[in-house]
Amino acid sequence: MSQLERIYGVHAVEALLRHHPKRVKQLWLAAGRQDPRVQVLVDLAGQQRIAVGQKDRRELDEWAEGVHQGVVAEVSPSQVWGENMLDELLDRATAPPLLLVLDGVTDPHNLGACMRTADAAGAHAVIVPKDKSATLNATVRKVACGAAEVIPLVAVTNLARTLEKLQQRGLWIVGTAGEAEQELYQQDMTGPTVLVMGAEGKGMRRLTREHCDYLVKLPMAGSVSSLNVSVATGVCLFEAVRQRQGKTAG
Repeated sequence: MSQLERIYGVHAVEALLRHHPKRVKQLWLAAGRQDPRVQVLVDLAGQQRIAVGQKDRRELDEWAEGVHQGVVAEVSPSQVWGENMLDELLDRATAPPLLLVLDGVTDPHNLGACMRTADAAGAHAVIVPKDKSATLNATVRKVACGAAEVIPLVAVTNLARTLEKLQQRGLWIVGTAGEAEQELYQQDMTGPTVLVMGAEGKGMRRLTREHCDYLVKLPMAGSVSSLNVSVATGVCLFEAVRQRQGKTAG
């Protein structure tokens, strides 16, 4: 059997139990923890005949890199989608596709936050390059609060080539860049859209930028020149949501 991963935190573990229960091999709880939130997990595990055990909280502290909330699940390894799955995702889409591309985001906290926002905004997938990017781990799952178990994370070998293929399928590539002339709120994102966010500090790579159909910027009124990538991602994705809801209402 492949080496098991440890996923921690109430939201992340509950999402696994609800959406991918066959991946969960064992549920561990901090000794003495008894409350309604944990009881939900115990009930879900019981429905799937998943073993539930107790461990000393200090032992769970050693297992988890962050705040585990007294809940740790041992699960089969994470499933990152291959780029060949993108066509299937787009074929199944019933609304104009909305994809999020993170070009070189290496901080797992930012990746988790972006996945959580992408799921909330109804994005169909998050795309990252295989190299020089954060990938699914316990920290990402914890920060994503369950979104990592729902929204596909697609790792691609050549991001520029993937953007070309998406353009050929009729999607528009919208990249974010501080020096862009057009503001986000002037950009139409009601059609099939790929939103590209650059890495923390460095922004998009040159080749990625060259494959964008449009470049947009966020209007910055204060003294700060840029936002954290996960915050900027939220602003951009929910502007797409606002536009699409307005078009539907109209």
